[in-house]
Amino acid sequence: MYRIAICDDVAAELDKTEQLLKEYEREHPRTAFSIECFDHAEKLIDMVREKDYKPDLMLLDIYMPGKMGIDAAKELRETGNQSRIIFLTTSREHALEAFGVGAVQYLVKPVEKEALFPVLDRVLEEIARMQSKYLLLRIEGRIRRVAVDDIVYCEAQGKTQHLYLKDGTQRLLRITIAEICGMLSCYRKFVRIGVAYLVNLEHIDSLNAQELHLDSGKKIYLPRGSYQMLKERYFDYYCGEGAVVK
Repeated sequence: MYRIAICDDVAAELDKTEQLLKEYEREHPRTAFSIECFDHAEKLIDMVREKDYKPDLMLLDIYMPGKMGIDAAKELRETGNQSRIIFLTTSREHALEAFGVGAVQYLVKPVEKEALFPVLDRVLEEIARMQSKYLLLRIEGRIRRVAVDDIVYCEAQGKTQHLYLKDGTQRLLRITIAEICGMLSCYRKFVRIGVAYLVNLEHIDSLNAQELHLDSGKKIYLPRGSYQMLKERYFDYYCGEGAVVK
């Protein structure tokens, strides 16, 4: 699932862009979006800063009251945000500035699917490629490459980490679980549970206040007080920031 933020002060344009994204989803059944809409740049900036919101892609209008899209992008970049940015505007006046903040595209309104969809194809392919990363780990005295997407969970047993992969194999690592967490910190799908486990959210089959079940058949008992955090992270990952959790 890709997280996408749209920011435009004109309600009709905001709605049109959202509908275009939904049309893209319909035409690409294997693609899913979690879309957040903002009618003011400051609201988007606050969401990023205060709630650690990390969209994969932002579609920003350039001409907005209070803070222009270019200025918002500069401010977000200063916080370390690396989201891909597509600027939507009625003028080409700020094209050079747009690419100065690392924008991937600059589209002139009215934006139609014929212009937007090829850009989405390219950007989503880049994001998917970045997400399919590998870790280089010393395993049994040799440096081996492990695909991030293959990791189901990691369990600490003393000074040894047991890394379980989706093909059923297990790798023994002579590093700390904190080091593993650091290596995977840029991937939203990994969450640490207590002191002993690091779990890939994509492999959680079910959970309740006492335990979670992985699709591998593994059952993990939850430490006291960890359920609420885990439930929120799970729903945020699959349903987007602010999803209602009951």
